[in-house]
Amino acid sequence: MDKLLGMCTTANNREIIEPRIIQLVRELTAAPATDEVADALKPVMEQVVDQAASSSQGGKRLRALLALDAFDILAGDVTPDRRDAMIDLACAIEVFQTAALVHDDIIDESDLRRGKPSAHRALEQAVHSGAIGHGLGLMLGDILATACIEIARRAARRLDNTDAINEAFLTMQREVEIGQVLDLAVELTPLEDPDALVDASLNVFRWKTASYTTIAPLLFALLAAGADPAEAWQQALAIGRPLGLAFQLADDLLDVVGSSRNTGKPVGGDIREGKRTVLLADALAAAGTQDRQQLIDLFESDARTDDQVAFVIALFQSTGAVERSRNRIHALWLESRAAIANLNLEPEAENHLIAACARFVPENLR
Repeated sequence: MDKLLGMCTTANNREIIEPRIIQLVRELTAAPATDEVADALKPVMEQVVDQAASSSQGGKRLRALLALDAFDILAGDVTPDRRDAMIDLACAIEVFQTAALVHDDIIDESDLRRGKPSAHRALEQAVHSGAIGHGLGLMLGDILATACIEIARRAARRLDNTDAINEAFLTMQREVEIGQVLDLAVELTPLEDPDALVDASLNVFRWKTASYTTIAPLLFALLAAGADPAEAWQQALAIGRPLGLAFQLADDLLDVVGSSRNTGKPVGGDIREGKRTVLLADALAAAGTQDRQQLIDLFESDARTDDQVAFVIALFQSTGAVERSRNRIHALWLESRAAIANLNLEPEAENHLIAACARFVPENLR
């Protein structure tokens, strides 16, 4: 019964979150009422707002759901206004993610996002100009990044720990921005030192992924529920850091052992892109001399064929790199579980929080 109740609550939360995100995005990506936009410029402004809404549609909403579910568990019965404020704070995380994805797609020169043209590509098509569309995509990411701060600010003033929530939201943004820098830097990490590559990759996961995927949602829930800010930070970090690392490791693993039908992405996409991953580092550490040199040569080349991708996947399996990742993920999940236990919640509340966190790690990897 408890599990069914949790599933129903999550479904209801998603039904609330989805339309609210679009409503907030349309309001806060439009020009403010401080002055008029000239009639000749309105069509492009409207295209940018429409694209902001389009880019904000879809996704699993894992971050918002974790924030809202954790708040419901930790805060108990609250006034409708406080819960509405927490819904908006949860939405702010998703709007921030959209901003980050818009910029990611420009950096990666990606043509698609969630099966649709990426934001800058859609804008290029809309205005019939590659240069202007590219620039509009950059600005759209900036506008969304500003919008999410305003959403969070409005929500925080109706919740406990207002100042701490605002500070935490800005810290989250800075951490992800640093993470994006480090994500580019890791591609320059020499392949001759697998241990350094593992350390660098996991560090990127902490800054770029865990910061806003698991740590911040839990921190916002704790703060909004009235927890002491210093204790809330330590608790969110203890639970969210290993959970966020496990989440990203699992995503990288599914890129190798999953199927296109289940993941929605081509198998071996990271290998085709030549990404430096923990899987690659573990394979390099365990491979024989000849296989190790082949891996290095392949990942230092400009592109990889389908046969080469298949060869790399086979090496990831035969060297034990895949199994090593499974073990890493399992250990990180247990670390997160132990941190949840340290909150000393009532058994039912603890089980609900475990279930909320479990969405980030596939059942067969926990």
